[in-house]
Amino acid sequence: MVALMPTYAPANLAFERGEGVYLYTADGRRFLDFCAGIAVSCMGHAHPHLVQALKAQAEKVWHTSNLYRIPGQELLAERLAAASFADRVFFCNSGAEALEGSIKVARKYQKDNGNPQRYRIVACDNAFHGRTLATIAAAGQKKLLEGFTPVVEGFEQVAYGNLNEMRNAITDETAAILVEPVQGEGGINPASADYLQGLRAVCDEYGLLLMFDEVQCGMGRTGKLFAHEWAGVKPDVVATAKGIGGGFPLGALLTTEAAGVLGVGNHGTTYGGNPLAMAAGGAVLDLLLADGFLDHVNAVAKTLEQALRVLVAKFPNVFVEARGKGLMQGIKLRDPIVNREFKTKLEGEGLLLAPAGDNVLRLLPPLIITDDHVAEAVALIENVAASYA
Repeated sequence: MVALMPTYAPANLAFERGEGVYLYTADGRRFLDFCAGIAVSCMGHAHPHLVQALKAQAEKVWHTSNLYRIPGQELLAERLAAASFADRVFFCNSGAEALEGSIKVARKYQKDNGNPQRYRIVACDNAFHGRTLATIAAAGQKKLLEGFTPVVEGFEQVAYGNLNEMRNAITDETAAILVEPVQGEGGINPASADYLQGLRAVCDEYGLLLMFDEVQCGMGRTGKLFAHEWAGVKPDVVATAKGIGGGFPLGALLTTEAAGVLGVGNHGTTYGGNPLAMAAGGAVLDLLLADGFLDHVNAVAKTLEQALRVLVAKFPNVFVEARGKGLMQGIKLRDPIVNREFKTKLEGEGLLLAPAGDNVLRLLPPLIITDDHVAEAVALIENVAASYA
């Protein structure tokens, strides 16, 4: 561990294997996984369809680079476009890369349309868009920027959910608006349909691109392929990752035809869209788009939402509220209870959750959970809540 750069403060847990919605340590302890690698392992662990897809591809070819055609890219791009708003897809390795690509799209789109002075992007307070220099500047959070000045130019933030502030922030230099339909790291804050629809209207009025960060809330997490679909809004750009590969590193930048301005030499990646990633992404989409799958997500999400509301009502001195969308739920804790300490106690009970901003515990289970798994998780949370109460 001495040689490992200390960028994390991990729990003293190491998992040897996973099966479905459970993880197991080398000494045989079992944990119910309601973190899913922070919304990544959307089909749980060692899903037979995903395992078989990767095995089959691994025996053929792993990497060729984008100097050559990769048929899996073409197929997966067509499938994503057919299932969404998009006309064009660029594959990368992570959410931060997808957001970097989005920022480049916004600037080039305006330049190509005769507005080179338009380069600035209006984002929101409490946002999280990645850890690169540009994406921490887009989020604007002091804790992310500390030590990494000067801050990359071209971003400002307004209050999340406030259309008046968003409109007032637009200038002759504004190129795009960037918003998470559901803020994840910020504490599980879903945007209203009216807000997202209002953003579309503002972008249309001023000639801006509407860009959604669906790295965490996309790929079925809220009960639709993308969270913005609940509002009936068509964006110009969507960045997604996490669940798209089911645990294999994969990100994607989706655009309309008009916003698909990146051409030869404008952007690229060595590993992005490699055959292994395409096999994993295709296998995830097989399951995600299967008849009845998202119906199941919505049904079990309703069970979870109701159970969390009951839990909050039962322990009003421990919890403030439950909030979220689909299987992206959060519970806000009362001060002085600290979410990371509560999380550690839950690990002692055999339940894995993720902390978030605003003293929230995030529940991001695999999309394959059942009502029985919900009951098991809520019982374990209740055990820890009772110790505080």
